[in-house]
Amino acid sequence: MRKLIVTLLLAIGSLTALAGDYPYLTFEMTDGEKVSVSVSSLSISVSGTTLTAGSKSFTISNLSKLYFSTEDLTTDPISISELTADEWLTGTFYDLQGHKVGREQMRKGVYIVELKNGTCKVVVR
Repeated sequence: MRKLIVTLLLAIGSLTALAGDYPYLTFEMTDGEKVSVSVSSLSISVSGTTLTAGSKSFTISNLSKLYFSTEDLTTDPISISELTADEWLTGTFYDLQGHKVGREQMRKGVYIVELKNGTCKVVVR
């Protein structure tokens, strides 16, 4: 376990020298979840089996990899928000079978909305 911790700290120290234009350090877990922390004034510590980077704590055995990134890559598996009026009017709607659906044809159910900046899932009640 000590070898893993020392190797991890050495890797972080080595990567810091290359971090120049990368404002985030991203931790990827074994389940694919990603958490990014800002590198400005970043402090990293290890206590037992827990690595703490800034305000985030990780169980070392759950870490798959870490790397510097140009953007916050934190995954948010449960993210609920409302569509804006503009998104509702300009989005392209599809049913779960992939068929394009007009807003006037929508009934109760789940739809995929293609937007300018990505896609989202919508529930019509």
